[in-house]
Amino acid sequence: MGLSAVAGLALVLYAVFLVLPVLLSLETSFTNQNILFPGSKFVGLANYARLLHDSSFFSSIEFTLGLAAGATIAANVIGLCLALLLNRTGLSYRILRTLAFLPQVISGIIVGFVWSWMLSPTGLVNSLLTGTGLVSQPVNWLGEPRLATLSVGVVVSWVLSGFTTVVYLAALQNIPRELYEASSIDGASSRQQFRLITFRMVAPATTISVVISLITVLKLYDIITAMTNGGPGFATRSVAMYIISVGFSDDAYGYASSIAMVLLVLTGVLALSVTAVLRRREVSL
Repeated sequence: MGLSAVAGLALVLYAVFLVLPVLLSLETSFTNQNILFPGSKFVGLANYARLLHDSSFFSSIEFTLGLAAGATIAANVIGLCLALLLNRTGLSYRILRTLAFLPQVISGIIVGFVWSWMLSPTGLVNSLLTGTGLVSQPVNWLGEPRLATLSVGVVVSWVLSGFTTVVYLAALQNIPRELYEASSIDGASSRQQFRLITFRMVAPATTISVVISLITVLKLYDIITAMTNGGPGFATRSVAMYIISVGFSDDAYGYASSIAMVLLVLTGVLALSVTAVLRRREVSL
């Protein structure tokens, strides 16, 4: 199979599995399609107008944006720190690098269920805290809104850190050693080497890592569903979870599609904006 044939096949698959579903969802967002009623009719922008008065939608947006910002920053800081620590040769460091990437390859559902057990009143975390005397009674990690939000953020950051660590490790290993040797001869300290060499040279990796992390969290569904199912109340309900709820619990496919379109546009705008800012940072460095 020639290169042009492969490119053509890739384009067809892209259109069938990505472009076509988006276009169909866009079409549905302008209808009142509901599985409980036969047929559907065109309602124009009615679904989008409804969004402006939907407090549940705005609360899910608020949670999702807060989680995306916090988890993206935390995961990239953790990833860079781990990459700096693991950027060494030797079998032990190769094993540690594999362990660092492990959270990224585990199913999100499994991660969510395991952490929900660990954070339960009788789970591992509370057993350690009460056993060591740090707390007198179990902490309700997933039953109080602020603690549940914090717990989800920590778990999501931990999962993303596997990806960010690998990205930063690849960037660090491509930095010429001669730069560090020359700076050492000039009397540069470790802190100066990090600021003037490492931090600048990993700028392209930072752009990739931050943008992909941001997009991942904005559409996150599985981990949160397994951990809290959006609770307590709806304190940890993401936009993706709200779309599923509206579409499959309320059977309002048209309205769910309009929410999905808003999420798509929001994700695109944020991703492009962050990319533009970080690209300008690369040039300025």
